[in-house]
Amino acid sequence: MPSWLARLYRLEISGQGQAPWESELLSMEKRVAIVGAGLSGLLACGRVARILRSPFVILCIGQFSGVPNIPELPPNEGPQVFNGKFVDGFEWRWGQKIVHYRTTNVGLQAQWLEAWWPTSDDEFAFVVEDDLELSPLYYKFLRALILNYYYNASNFSPFVYGASLQRPRFVPGKHGNKMLLDSTSGLFLYQLVGTWGQLLFPKPWKEFRLWYDEHKAKEMKPFLEGMVTTGWYKKMGERIWTPWFIKFIHSRGYFNIYTKFPDEKSLSVSHRDVGVNYGKTAGPDSQLLDVNSFDSTFMEMKPLSTLKWYDFCFREVIPGRVVRNLNDLGSILPSVQTKELVVLVSLFGVPEAVTRNLLCHFERLDIRNHIFIGPATDFLFDLAQRGHPVIDADQFLSNIRAYKSMGIQESKARFMKDVLSKAYVVKKSLEFSYNTLVVDGNMVFVSNDLILESIDSTDYFYAGESLGFFFVKNSPSAHKTLSDQFLYDFAAMVDKTSLPGQSRNFASEMTKLLEQKGVRVKRIDEKSFVMEIGNQNRNQTLETNRKVVYWSTGLEIDSIREQLQELSLWVLDNDFSCTAVVCHKS
Repeated sequence: MPSWLARLYRLEISGQGQAPWESELLSMEKRVAIVGAGLSGLLACGRVARILRSPFVILCIGQFSGVPNIPELPPNEGPQVFNGKFVDGFEWRWGQKIVHYRTTNVGLQAQWLEAWWPTSDDEFAFVVEDDLELSPLYYKFLRALILNYYYNASNFSPFVYGASLQRPRFVPGKHGNKMLLDSTSGLFLYQLVGTWGQLLFPKPWKEFRLWYDEHKAKEMKPFLEGMVTTGWYKKMGERIWTPWFIKFIHSRGYFNIYTKFPDEKSLSVSHRDVGVNYGKTAGPDSQLLDVNSFDSTFMEMKPLSTLKWYDFCFREVIPGRVVRNLNDLGSILPSVQTKELVVLVSLFGVPEAVTRNLLCHFERLDIRNHIFIGPATDFLFDLAQRGHPVIDADQFLSNIRAYKSMGIQESKARFMKDVLSKAYVVKKSLEFSYNTLVVDGNMVFVSNDLILESIDSTDYFYAGESLGFFFVKNSPSAHKTLSDQFLYDFAAMVDKTSLPGQSRNFASEMTKLLEQKGVRVKRIDEKSFVMEIGNQNRNQTLETNRKVVYWSTGLEIDSIREQLQELSLWVLDNDFSCTAVVCHKS
């Protein structure tokens, strides 16, 4: 038993009232877990199975001074000598004290998962374990954080599930980036949960608990390939809970607030005692931040939009990039392009599951220079929050003066939004001297070199009409061709022709007008690198030279999923999330 921490039996304390306690806390020599007024706290406190909980205060007491009526422990003895009555000796002056005793050791997973169910959206949990030590500054910090990032509507995000006070040091994605942070104090967001002093917000925790119960009832496992934590679960099974939470966070795209301080300091220190997670005592993981070791920026709570966000690979994520006008587009294109190439993906008429599957392959192939365009849906904005740039086609075109004066037929509105939005994006991309590849979302990329090997130095426009591919190479000639007048003529041509069919797409319409104006468009030999699936093309095998698998827009989602599964190209789980995390060095 560590000399600085007395062991407690498992218990639960709940109380009501307010505690003017901050001044008393500063007199404590050691502080393990205290959650202040206005917070609901949770403490999975110790491996002998004990939990303390209170809507206002939690104490896991070690060797303290200046606190009234703490029972004295005999030398080298734990609280077991009091026959389960140790906590009864504490005086609680600010409300009713109710003690609930656990009679069996339910394990670490149950300690976390069963200890707290929020009774309102204004109840929070701060979780620590028995080998943790907290800075005297932690309560002031957590209170400010909740006020700024939970109750401040202008700075709130439903994608933030809480905050960790531990020193960030672990990247769970295999082959992920090294965690290189600057030496200044501050905050950042990271998907990984921190079990050494974790603040939990009520709504995400409720959502997780319901998700967990549902998946456990179906005997599912929290496997997420490409993650170190999956190996932990395969070895330790239900003794640990974090792989479950990580799987849930991955499916929802949620993030956690972390602190960073110079000199390996933190607001929460783990002494890493021998137990479930450590075969032998490893000692403190960091240095405790005290009142004499923090700088003036300690309490600075910058807007979420200005903070850095990182995924499980510790790869930067840029959430909230939604394009609604040409100025928006110009501001985000530099952050999208890679090697001066932008991949524009249309989501018009594409099922959500197909888009999510496409994204999994983008992650596998490290294709990050994509931008999605589609109608204004919750799904489109969810993609933006997860870090994928999107174009709200409805708002985008309505903010273009030339489009508003065209008087487009209602029956052709969706098709017009699709093709005309793409044309304006290509034009804007040329203004930034970028190449642009335009594709539809009804496909899977098998290789990341796409059609670029077909590009030569003599042509500027390339079309694969049956597939819907269209490539525009940056050049002064291409920029001159795609003038404002050309786009007006393009819209007029599309509006005057018959209703769109499956053979009509952006590539075919753009090719038609360019050739009418005497501009050469080079046809791409799609058969050389494309494989088509469909009701007439079943039981196929994927040939090694195929770079793209695609299907017609009329193919049912069940057929798409079944045939992609046969080709090992359907990589979504039952939550419609990727079955793996794939890291690439940045």
